[in-house]
Amino acid sequence: MEEEEYAGEYEEEEGGDQYTAMQGDAAPITTAGGSLFRSEEMALCQLFLQSEAAYGCVNELGELGLVQFRDLNPETNAFQRKFVNEVRRCDEMERKLRFLEKEIKKDEIPMLDTGDSPEAPQPREMIDLEATFEKLEHELREVNQNAEALKRNFLELTELKHILRKTQQFFDEQEGLEQGQVGQHQQLIQDEGGAGGGLQLGFVAGVILRERLPAFEKMLWRACRGNVFLRVAEIEDPLEDPQAGDQVFKSVFVIFFQGEQLKSRVKKICEGFRATLYPCPDQASDRREMAVGVMQRLEDLNTVLGQTNDHRHRVLVAAAKNIKVWFVKVRKIKAIYHTLNYFNLDTSQKCLIAECWIPRLDMEAIQLALRRGTEKSGSTIAPILNEMATTEAPPTFFRTNKFTSAFQALINAYGVATYREANPAVYTIITFPFLFAIMFGDAGHGVIMFGFAFWCILKEKQLMARKSDNEIWNYFFSGRYLIALMGIFSIYTGLIYNDVFSKSMNIFGSAWQVTEDKGTILAHKTMMLQPAQKDVNGTEESDFMGSPYPFGIDPVWQISTNKIVFLNSFKMKVSIIIGVIHMMFGVIISLWNNKYFAKTVNIYCEFIPQITFLSCMFGYMALLMFHKWTAYVAGGFGDPLTTERCAPSILITFINMVLFKDNEPDSPECEPYMYAGQKNIQKFLVLLAVVCIPWMLLAKPLITKNKPKAPGEETDFTEIMILQGIHTIEYVLGTVSHTASYLRLWALSLAHAQLSEVLWGMIMRIGLSSEHWSGGILLWAIFAAWAVLTVGILCLMEGLSAFLHTLRLHWVEFQ
Repeated sequence: MEEEEYAGEYEEEEGGDQYTAMQGDAAPITTAGGSLFRSEEMALCQLFLQSEAAYGCVNELGELGLVQFRDLNPETNAFQRKFVNEVRRCDEMERKLRFLEKEIKKDEIPMLDTGDSPEAPQPREMIDLEATFEKLEHELREVNQNAEALKRNFLELTELKHILRKTQQFFDEQEGLEQGQVGQHQQLIQDEGGAGGGLQLGFVAGVILRERLPAFEKMLWRACRGNVFLRVAEIEDPLEDPQAGDQVFKSVFVIFFQGEQLKSRVKKICEGFRATLYPCPDQASDRREMAVGVMQRLEDLNTVLGQTNDHRHRVLVAAAKNIKVWFVKVRKIKAIYHTLNYFNLDTSQKCLIAECWIPRLDMEAIQLALRRGTEKSGSTIAPILNEMATTEAPPTFFRTNKFTSAFQALINAYGVATYREANPAVYTIITFPFLFAIMFGDAGHGVIMFGFAFWCILKEKQLMARKSDNEIWNYFFSGRYLIALMGIFSIYTGLIYNDVFSKSMNIFGSAWQVTEDKGTILAHKTMMLQPAQKDVNGTEESDFMGSPYPFGIDPVWQISTNKIVFLNSFKMKVSIIIGVIHMMFGVIISLWNNKYFAKTVNIYCEFIPQITFLSCMFGYMALLMFHKWTAYVAGGFGDPLTTERCAPSILITFINMVLFKDNEPDSPECEPYMYAGQKNIQKFLVLLAVVCIPWMLLAKPLITKNKPKAPGEETDFTEIMILQGIHTIEYVLGTVSHTASYLRLWALSLAHAQLSEVLWGMIMRIGLSSEHWSGGILLWAIFAAWAVLTVGILCLMEGLSAFLHTLRLHWVEFQ
């Protein structure tokens, strides 16, 4: 259903709980009790508020965060609502605050954030806030304009200083040439300006950005046909651009030319390249006098700029102390007026009428909040809250806390449950970390993951007070309890796999032993340990002690050459068994929903054929795995038919079952079937599964064909059949594909274990194999590299991969 807005659009954080009010989101736990297993019971209520008390009452309801108002003016334009002017005033105040925040961040001034959430100010206080923000903005803009003008003036004087200095150097060099210094360019100016006919050369001086200089020089040469002489000198220190505030590098140039036509052409080229021209006197004494004046003005400007920047800094520091609080206040005011725009006015214009959804368990808390709002407003007329009868579907509201909010967010990301449906997030608290741990099963990596989450939980209040803007960190911190459970479950499955950083622990002593003599062992590169007795009479001792390793996988498999073959078989079967149980549990939840909503037809026409189909096919296959584990053993139970050689393949048996083919024994002395009557039972199960398909397809549409339909339900029988056909095909094919999809539990577990083993073998083994004294230093460096790769690749990247696969199993396969 479509989401609606609650009274409190803003959030308040106290003690780690977030007060939100959107459909399906977290809400504070109140004194009223509620069930985690279903969404809260909601009531549609009509609320009558006196105009003077409406602001205070909505403010209190917003702080509570438990009310969702309906828009009673859906056809009214946003600009034609009663409180549109107040909303615009809030927008303007927000704009001014954003301007102040930008200036504060530009000066890198820390903004005080106490973490407190101030109450929304009264409407009459809006004028004071507006006046304060207006004064600050005006003052800051005026200071910025003055500072920019001063910086522009400072830049011009600095450039003029460099021009006077560089041009003096140019003319000093020219005088040295005229006094008889022999050089390559001795006659260049002298011939034209002196002995060449008494002509006088004019010149212009200016500055230009250094990156534009090559193009500028080329344009001068082409436009003036080589009749100008250009001298250039770089300004070593960068100059500050007064508008952008960036550091730029510029160069001083002096252009010598002859005639007014060239002068005009040179000035146009300078203008086109945005070069700045400055007046430069012809006489050396005038240049020196001007340089002295420029230096004095620069000193005065430095003093004034310093005072201007100090004043600006003081204004921003004062604003930084309150800007976070101002933001919260303005946003709360805006949220209140935005909500009041949902209300209707009665004919007397003295009462506001609203409709809202309210959790039934919190009715008393909402009444108290309305009473507080009325008292603070000074109104004598109490608000009236009446429950309304309605056939509309209420919004879904799950009451969560800081522990369950992460799991609820995972479910809501895929879709919010309809009203009063069973909440899958409760079961996800266990199933999500457990399925993750099956793929991530390593006790060492689980300890790292749990350690990080435990640190976040211990430092919870300090980390929340920082209010980091880093989005990735906020994701990790919000899921700290989820990560902690994932770490704990990974430790458990790691101990089951007996896998700690790719190594096994021999805590209880292996259940296997080597009974061969030394000569036999040395004569063979590899030998197989026999779990059965070595002779028919049982006189020779078995390599297996008789009782298995007490907990988890025996550590002897760590050094065996057929380790992967054994673990593949084990993990593959476990993945299928867990997948079938998980899918069955999802179907059983639908039974709970159908019983709650009294949908008997759905139970008989959907649930029963669905659970029957799943049980007859893949539930039976899971039972065959358990039977194979218990009915066959190495050496047999005194009967050659129960030896490991006669154990049939579960996959081949299942394929033959579906194709109605007879099983073929693996060897002549073995039976083709695992138990008596298996062939007939399998045929019956397949036929029953086939019968379930038309049962799911036809039963419900035919039964409900002539029954009255609820509002919003499809009435055309053809459309009903098409929809039912889609659902049936989706379930039947989905059951097959979903069962295969659970093999990702085995695949990712194998990949994680192998990657961990490769990392140990290629890195840590190098440091541990060194016998020289320098091996200690080498081991220190190698351990650091191994630790970084373990955390970065095996914990973060592999952890994220397993997390996404677990998410998919809950979103798609868990029906």
